[in-house]
Amino acid sequence: MTYAGAGVDIDAGDEVVDRIKPVLKRTHGQRVMGLHGAFAGMFRLDYNESLFKRNYKDPVLVACTDGVGTKVMLAIEMNRLDTIGIDCVAMNVNDLIVQGAEPLFFLDYLGLSKVDPAKTADIIESVARGCEISGCALIGGECSEMPDIYKPGDFDIAGFAVGVVELARATDSTRIESGDVVLGLASSGVHSNGYTLVRRIVEAKGLDLGAVYSDLESKRTLGDLLLEPTRIYVKSIVSLLRGYTVKKVITGMAHITGGGLPGNLNRALPADVDALVDRATWTVPPLFGFLQKHGEVAADEMDRVFNMGVGYCLIVRPTFADAVARKLEKSGETVFRMGEIVAGSGAVRYR
Repeated sequence: MTYAGAGVDIDAGDEVVDRIKPVLKRTHGQRVMGLHGAFAGMFRLDYNESLFKRNYKDPVLVACTDGVGTKVMLAIEMNRLDTIGIDCVAMNVNDLIVQGAEPLFFLDYLGLSKVDPAKTADIIESVARGCEISGCALIGGECSEMPDIYKPGDFDIAGFAVGVVELARATDSTRIESGDVVLGLASSGVHSNGYTLVRRIVEAKGLDLGAVYSDLESKRTLGDLLLEPTRIYVKSIVSLLRGYTVKKVITGMAHITGGGLPGNLNRALPADVDALVDRATWTVPPLFGFLQKHGEVAADEMDRVFNMGVGYCLIVRPTFADAVARKLEKSGETVFRMGEIVAGSGAVRYR
């Protein structure tokens, strides 16, 4: 008996390591240390000690982990593996920047039924693209071949991100007060939450992933729209925060993931205020209405499951709201002035 005969091909795993070497190198700066294929990645907090001391007097490391849920099943069904890694990076780094942190490095985990070197390299290539968009280094990962756990063709992906923030600049929700303005940044689509419901709607209603539907108001197929990668907000937010080194004009932030606005914006609020949001301030993309109609999903359930077109929120001092919105728009974001902070009990309310 052999390991390969039992379902695990060590040679295929070694081939993947060789294939992805230039991919990882693209994401590396001068702070990445160590050899490709080492047992662990190494990252200097700064390659220039005097520069680091100037940038960070009291650095705090920030870390998070996340995956992309059953969106991977849609990618498998469509045989499109070139974007799912971007989703994985996005779900992590978008969480990280909520704390005011700058992403430093990323690691990925792939669990597979079988290591196909070309397909596995495609997935990792998309992870690297997500890291490039985020400005962080991909310094390692793991590909685990487990045919006894995953069905043929199946895989799962998760990631781990580490960043740094100056303690005095870290997000502090206790600073939020009545009168602050809520700004929203447009999402690129469904992002990476709610896909168990999305897939159920597609299956139950016999929708064609390869079809172009007129009520989607797009020339792209339904499958392409559903696989659109999660928007990465890192460069816009990090650039914005660097522009306010003295004044603390951003009082809170939230990444809008599973739970929608009601279940995520509330996580940024102290217990004595509410976020009063005006639905008329942004247009919900047609894809959400399409899913709601075909799935006969109640409006409050849509709000609870999906981002509904808003992927990230900032809470800003009122006198700086317009200036912050302009800076974000110059960074390429679509910005909505969604509402304001009022006295309350830590909830999100619509008007």
